[in-house]
Amino acid sequence: MSELSQVSRLRITEIFHSLQGEADAVGWPTAFIRLTGCPLRCVWCDTTYAFAGGSWMDFEAILEQVATYGTRHVCVTGGEPLAQKRCINLLGLLCDRGYCVALETSGALDISEVDTRVRKVMDLKTPGSGEMARNRLQNLDCLQPHDQIKFVLTDRSDYEWACGMLREYQLERRCDVLFSPVHGRLSGRQLAGWILSDRLPVRFQLQLHKLLWGNQAGH
Repeated sequence: MSELSQVSRLRITEIFHSLQGEADAVGWPTAFIRLTGCPLRCVWCDTTYAFAGGSWMDFEAILEQVATYGTRHVCVTGGEPLAQKRCINLLGLLCDRGYCVALETSGALDISEVDTRVRKVMDLKTPGSGEMARNRLQNLDCLQPHDQIKFVLTDRSDYEWACGMLREYQLERRCDVLFSPVHGRLSGRQLAGWILSDRLPVRFQLQLHKLLWGNQAGH
């Protein structure tokens, strides 16, 4: 066993190659590393299959599989990847290898130790998610200009709540802010209309991967 193999390992649900469907890297071929486990239970979650199971992989095996895809972009996601504390170490190793690394996180766990080279895409959970109380607002002070805050919206009430958070914390001054409709729950056209009508300083986004492949795992 190599020295790198002895450092640590993580429980992995899947590693796959696809197009990034969200955030500022949308459309780029990307290697996705989906970690197993999540302490949240958002009512609209589309990755419940990552709550349990998975397989243990050491860092060396993870890095070897990612390298086979020949892509510059890597996204570490879940579940909630930071629920496995050694995720922090993997993120640093990926950055050291020269990848453009993104972390998709719920915003419920501490992000202060995440490598500053990582582009964090952090949710603020809305009332409609059922997990609003889990928002760790201290994380806002850890964000950098290359990071992103994401609101996943189920209805007009979620939208109004997100607008209030945008104003109260002046979120657009911290980093890009993304408003995204829950697939099948809120019309993208309707959300786009609200954003334009209110002249919000946010980026509207649809989940590209769902437009292309639906809810199929591994995309």
